Amino acid sequence: MCCDLALYLHLFIALLPHITRSQDFAPFVDPFFGTENGGNMFPGVISAPFANVRLGPDVKSGSIDAYSGYLSKGDITGFSLMHLSGTGGAPKYGVVAQQPITGTVINPLEDFSASRVAADESEIGRYKSSLSNGIIVELAATNHVGMLSYQFPPEKPANVIVDVSHFLPSYRGFGTGQRYVNGNISVIQENNGYSSYEGSATFNNGWNLACNFVDTEMPASVSLGSLATTAKANWNGQVLSKIKAETNDTETLRLLYSSLYGMHIMPTNRTGENPLWDSSEPYYDDIMTYWDLFRCSTSLMHIIHPEGYQEQIRSLIDVCRHVGYMPDSRSSNYNGRTQGGSNADNVLADAFVKGVEGGIRWQDGHAAMVRDAAVTLLDVCQGSAPPDSCNRHGRGALPDWLKHRYISTKYARSVGRAIEYSVNDFALYQVSQGLGKVHDAAKYLDQSRNWRNHWDPKATALNVSGFLMPRSPNGTFIRQDPLDCGGCYWGDDYYEALPWEYTFNVHHDIYTLIQYVGGADSFIRRLDITFQANQNPHGLPWFNSTIFNPSNEVSFTTPYLYHFAGRQDLSVKQSRYIAKSYYNAGPSGLPGNSDSGAMQSWLLWNMIGLYPMTGQTTFLIGSPWFGMTIDLGEGKTLKITTNGSESDSSFYVQSLRVNDRTWEQNWLTWDDVFARGGTLDFLLGPKPSEWSRGGPLPPSPAS
Repeated sequence: MCCDLALYLHLFIALLPHITRSQDFAPFVDPFFGTENGGNMFPGVISAPFANVRLGPDVKSGSIDAYSGYLSKGDITGFSLMHLSGTGGAPKYGVVAQQPITGTVINPLEDFSASRVAADESEIGRYKSSLSNGIIVELAATNHVGMLSYQFPPEKPANVIVDVSHFLPSYRGFGTGQRYVNGNISVIQENNGYSSYEGSATFNNGWNLACNFVDTEMPASVSLGSLATTAKANWNGQVLSKIKAETNDTETLRLLYSSLYGMHIMPTNRTGENPLWDSSEPYYDDIMTYWDLFRCSTSLMHIIHPEGYQEQIRSLIDVCRHVGYMPDSRSSNYNGRTQGGSNADNVLADAFVKGVEGGIRWQDGHAAMVRDAAVTLLDVCQGSAPPDSCNRHGRGALPDWLKHRYISTKYARSVGRAIEYSVNDFALYQVSQGLGKVHDAAKYLDQSRNWRNHWDPKATALNVSGFLMPRSPNGTFIRQDPLDCGGCYWGDDYYEALPWEYTFNVHHDIYTLIQYVGGADSFIRRLDITFQANQNPHGLPWFNSTIFNPSNEVSFTTPYLYHFAGRQDLSVKQSRYIAKSYYNAGPSGLPGNSDSGAMQSWLLWNMIGLYPMTGQTTFLIGSPWFGMTIDLGEGKTLKITTNGSESDSSFYVQSLRVNDRTWEQNWLTWDDVFARGGTLDFLLGPKPSEWSRGGPLPPSPAS
């Protein structure tokens, strides 16, 4: 990496129009939202959505992994330019770092970490740390450049250590942490009296980026304050102003706008900075990951930030052109490990069925999806991981899928993969059908039903029978407790969720599932058990030991599945309880890893009162928390009213008018309210009603 860096690092700033006080939603954003309790959010400086520089502190506290660099307790080891936000696995980046110190430096490799004498302070565009050595550090940034301002105590030698070997370590022992390989640095005395430095470093499992920015593009008049003002303007104009809430409840507003902010931190827009190939297409990195994001995050980004969303679709297709496959995850310019299916397929299908164009070459997108569905590239792991668990892209278990129409335990994560491959094939069916590729459409719709070959009617738990179970290479079912997923990790048959949870995830073929379980009443009973306390012997007590896990994306859609049995009121009951019980506006306000904003997007959909069925145009109707206006761009809006009800006890839908028409079904489509804008006028009350029980149920296209 080659960068010109001084105590503040320079690049061009584009000043946006002045944002009036009435349009300033930044005071409702708490960058510390979700930083604790495993949320792992990054609270430092981010100048705009998807910005390259995420400047903040790196903290060590015993053997605790600092995924975003930040920990509320511990000593600061430096302030670095690059971080991820809301991820698990292993920490990444924490590179291009500085550490201010007082006193003479004899050995720069000594431990110069410093504790803090006060809690760190943060707002959009500005960060402050007060160190125990008397130094006050303030941070600001542009898209590619960080500004670090140091206030040293008087009459003490002032120094800044730049350590090219600095990075965020991992203590989990999984072999996925970063490792410093080599590097160099040189100091340059500039003609203007300032010093700058240039350096490079190489890390395994880590930083593999390049930059070429010169510190002459920022005028001397620029200050921390002006950078913060620009950052607020960027965030207000591009994201925060897109939802105008009709509520005066401060905590609700903090939760709303902090969530909007948090789900637009990543991925990173590195357009024009890809060192691997030249392209006129947009380029996005730090995708963490579509396994987490495809269910409800990308569909919300489509509405809130359509420009960035369209660019990300184009970037996925362009990565396939040059690498051979679309990524499920990507960072440091390389595709990462694939947790389940080729879930970029789902993202493309969701955009396609909703008519997204924006320069997307859909024939190329279709070809990329077909490659996922037909061509296996197996990357063999090094070390103790299962041999098929290092696939950087594509579908590693395709040989079984294509030959047997199920995935045997020859492959790790066999059942989780089979369910996701079914959803991926349904996505490919949707795009094939829309492009008039009749043969492909029929083929992949048929393959999307392969999940049925994992249905074992004899599998039983809690007096309920029938679950998706693993199969041996000879085809026989393997008995497994539906409430136990073993280690629930890379080498197991179910990844990060129970067999009971995964069985609900065939969202394109729900009516077949309802038939398998014995009809609508049995389906409702199974859902009810899912949300009852103390039904999961391995459950987490802070989630009441329910089978449903609010911290895991596999469970995201499950509260809304009552819709398919005609009980919209129960979907509202369960989803509202989850949102109000496990989310709050504080540092511990997320139920688990944010996963690049996945948790925030689930909450935001609950606030809006809709829920997307990814890869389809269907939205399930919930219950909005408050009235609001959503800016859809191009002069279009979605206006939602709630007859003034914001009560936590008066949230059941009594009646609904869509575009001033009486609505008696529990779902709507993209064309109804998003394609041209629209209105949703809810009448809410304290008790369930039968407002939609006579209307048609949501579609289940593969059933």
